[in-house]
Amino acid sequence: MSFRDGYIAVDWGTTNRRAYRIASDGRVTDSFEDERGLMAVPKGGFDDAAAEIRERLGDLPMLLGGMVGSNRGWREAPYVPCPAGPEGLAERILWIEPGRTGIVPGVCQGAPDEDVMRGEEVQVLGAVAAGQVPPDGLLCHPGTHAKWIRMEGGRITAFNTMMTGELFSLIRKHSILGEQLQGEVAPDDDFRRGVAEGLDGRDLLSTLFGIRARHVLGVSAGSAASYASGLLIGSDVRAGLALGGDGTIALIGRPDLCVLYAAALEAAGRDTIEVDGAAAFLAGIHMLTEML
Repeated sequence: MSFRDGYIAVDWGTTNRRAYRIASDGRVTDSFEDERGLMAVPKGGFDDAAAEIRERLGDLPMLLGGMVGSNRGWREAPYVPCPAGPEGLAERILWIEPGRTGIVPGVCQGAPDEDVMRGEEVQVLGAVAAGQVPPDGLLCHPGTHAKWIRMEGGRITAFNTMMTGELFSLIRKHSILGEQLQGEVAPDDDFRRGVAEGLDGRDLLSTLFGIRARHVLGVSAGSAASYASGLLIGSDVRAGLALGGDGTIALIGRPDLCVLYAAALEAAGRDTIEVDGAAAFLAGIHMLTEML
């Protein structure tokens, strides 16, 4: 059984998983998505969960990426240190079953700016391999934990993680600002006002509390949800751009988040392109199978 004869690619995250059956010519011939992420798999249940995938997509070799390789997943796949390229990932695949079931390792960054990623590395290197983004430049992966990634010569050389999405969710659900942040977030004038203040380096904590102060004082402030999101994303973008690099920035992630980051980057004077995350993941996995 060889990956060159067809295989299964799995993007297995914390809350869901996406599995694809890939033919020998690289075409997706079947796929499914469900909510059987790490949190839904009981202790000791990953063997059965993986068997379910093969029952649905066929008895084929399988390569998995994402949080399934974390210390909360099936088995921990050690990180590949920066600078990290395709060869390093292929060499460090953790084989559950040699040549048949493997987990792609994540990437880590050492002192003084320690950081880790799992899953984004497959998408980023896949986007480069597919010619969707150049081998040199800056990429952004919006999400709960947004990633800013610097590429040099087709390798990940540095990255920063921002807890932007998680912070917004926390203050929306569990803070004194929650009542004011229940509206929809859109790249509107309120969002752009928040972005501008975030880009200017306003004190984030006191500026956030200003949302509460304006509400108590009866000051009309428009959409507080859009403003707060813009403030956080503007601060995120300001820090992310500090990684350096000129030119267009590729956004890889959910379309609704990419729209917000594109608006913030436009305010910062940067052009963007959007790359489909699923297509980038599949390109990355295919690149790795060709190296096995």
